[in-house]
Amino acid sequence: MSNSKNASGAAGFRRWGVCLAVSSAFLGIAGLSGESAKAALPVATLAAGSPAQSGYGTIKGRLVWGGTGVPQPKVLQEVGKATKDPQVCAKDKAIISRELVVDPKTKGIQYGFAYLVKPSGNNPEVVAGLVKKTAKVVIDQQNCEFIPYSTAVHQDQTLEFKSSDPVNHNVHTASFANAPLNQMLPPGGALDQKFVAERRPIPLTCDIHPWMKGYIMVFDHPFFAVTGPDGSFEIQGVPAGTQNFVVWQETVGFVTPGLLRGMPVKVGAGQVTDVGDIKLVPKNVATQ
Repeated sequence: MSNSKNASGAAGFRRWGVCLAVSSAFLGIAGLSGESAKAALPVATLAAGSPAQSGYGTIKGRLVWGGTGVPQPKVLQEVGKATKDPQVCAKDKAIISRELVVDPKTKGIQYGFAYLVKPSGNNPEVVAGLVKKTAKVVIDQQNCEFIPYSTAVHQDQTLEFKSSDPVNHNVHTASFANAPLNQMLPPGGALDQKFVAERRPIPLTCDIHPWMKGYIMVFDHPFFAVTGPDGSFEIQGVPAGTQNFVVWQETVGFVTPGLLRGMPVKVGAGQVTDVGDIKLVPKNVATQ
């Protein structure tokens, strides 16, 4: 299993679900530069709207497109014209790139990762609840795509790779902390796999269908989320105090300042800390 991109490259949560490419954009900071990149994003602190554990709070916000127009996703395989297994792949609908999915109405960006780096404090109750509720997280292969595109899990959860397509697929990962995985999946096949925590997203590919990819991020704490269709994210049960917070998106790498270290966010006990709209600057986007 591999990490997504190294220090010079880039491009390749409630929202669980997730070719290793190199691009100089991986360590780019979108939306913040100069003095603003040296300080934490402005935040608003609100009273929590629901009962909270004593000593814990919530971080919420949105990942949004910072440009005026909304980029159109690239068509990877046209309907009925897939370069491999066209009787299944893109048979009824085109396969669209999910590298940069922007909602035209809200400008929210889907499939980004929002998480804490080396959190100060822990929350065993949240970990236990997470594993009990979703002991196994599924990544399916449908229409010759990985569904979901981005997946975030705790290392105590099991990942199940499955194939709902009537053709062979391949699950291929490569990373720093985990052994390489390169496994064939027949139609209807499934594979359970455990991963240990990684500092960066793990690219997921299928060697049989080269356009197929996704990302997995594995944590040793429960403070993470995948951005939704409107770009929103929410991380609950965060220990009160100053935490280092990161938003990562495939086409730019680290969107927040501080790169791998993250940016400081102060979390109040029983409070919701809203970091607002975190903007992805168009000029920092690597070409799809």
